[in-house]
Amino acid sequence: MTDPQKWKTLRTEMVLDLRWYKVRREEVQLPDGRVLDDYYVSVRPEVALVFPVTAAGEVIMVRQYKHGAREVLLELPGGVCDANEPPETAARRELLEETGYEAASLTHLATLHDDPTKNTNRFHLFLAEGVQPVGEQSLDVTENIRVERVPLGEMKNKVLNGEIKVANSVAITFLALEKLGKG
Repeated sequence: MTDPQKWKTLRTEMVLDLRWYKVRREEVQLPDGRVLDDYYVSVRPEVALVFPVTAAGEVIMVRQYKHGAREVLLELPGGVCDANEPPETAARRELLEETGYEAASLTHLATLHDDPTKNTNRFHLFLAEGVQPVGEQSLDVTENIRVERVPLGEMKNKVLNGEIKVANSVAITFLALEKLGKG
């Protein structure tokens, strides 16, 4: 069996270019020579996500409505990186905007692909330690976020019992717990 090979992009066009969503249609040639003329790719911005821990050992989480899922979900703070914004800067900005907290230190845990079959973006995951409140939330018009403090020791069970069920929040929780020696 041969090693996997990249596909060759023969043609690409942006077929949807809206503020909240962008889609490319591509014509691609597979390694065996076959051509697919209708492969669609969602062009999405990079995302920064934070696992913020206070000196008292509490994790700062956010509970908010997510329209795609049609549910109010418990997750970790984060959001899209602005154009040319480094992920660490976006992580600090999103933490402050969504929670009103700042971090004394930020450690990069991992960079993961969201859905590499159809999406272009990645998630940059950060452990934020020594977080403390410094102001009010600064939410955009689509956000209604309640900040919740969860004891660090309860995080694993919240994932295992399905209370935390957003994939990137699940991933960062296990990575952060491992980094903190709490896995």
